[in-house]
Amino acid sequence: MNKVWLVTGASSGFGREITRAAVAAGDVVVGAARRPEALDDLVAAHPDQVEALRLDVTGTAAVEEAVRDVVARHGRIDVLVNNAGRTHVGAVEETTDQELRDLFDLHVFGPAALVRAVLPHMRERRSGAIVQMSSVGGQMSFAGFGAYSATKFALEGMSEALADEAREFGVKVLIVEPGAFRTSLFGGGAGFSADSGVYAGVSGTRGFVEGGDGTQPGDPARAAAVILAALEAERTPLRLPLGDDAVNAVLTHLDQVREDVTAWEKPARATGFAD
Repeated sequence: MNKVWLVTGASSGFGREITRAAVAAGDVVVGAARRPEALDDLVAAHPDQVEALRLDVTGTAAVEEAVRDVVARHGRIDVLVNNAGRTHVGAVEETTDQELRDLFDLHVFGPAALVRAVLPHMRERRSGAIVQMSSVGGQMSFAGFGAYSATKFALEGMSEALADEAREFGVKVLIVEPGAFRTSLFGGGAGFSADSGVYAGVSGTRGFVEGGDGTQPGDPARAAAVILAALEAERTPLRLPLGDDAVNAVLTHLDQVREDVTAWEKPARATGFAD
């Protein structure tokens, strides 16, 4: 049976390429976006397989209504892809409360609302998959990416628990951790805190994001193919870093964590009560 997908942020980047890959596999995709007209070409080319849905994932009521509508029309949602998002650059000191809250609304509370709306239907059928589009910044952080990574760390922590909870109902969870891919995340899709001029490392990050649009090494279409393959695998991984840069960064980070833990292992273990 062909699957029914609900993909947020489907108008560009990973969302668009995941939509194209699912259509090529013969599936039906409801592509959600704040600007659904950006999907007009895909809808016109595949009128029986692609639908565009206007949705701002930060609105809980709108999320619940959208899921009810999709289930009513298609009978189910087999795959939820929480992809809507944007990057943000700024030192922790420079980032305002409102900037941080807005990012959490988009990257954490929005996906959480969608999971709450979709999961009961998946549990009832004892089948389904939830794809959480995180980032290599969900495993580690860098100067200038504190706020962005904070949201992705939160998303990954929630998703790891979700995977443990949903497994018994036949629902799988896949956390995707891309490196630098040629999407709209840089350029016009990036947000910036006011530059205090204090942190040199953050200035370098600003330059990397502002000048890096269109030069990222990652191909979103190839990434989408790997994501679909991971979902179809007998053992779908919990985490899937994508791109040479992401794989190298994650492996190096894991080595550094192990080095720190083992260096302090003896005193760390000796913190129990003496009795």
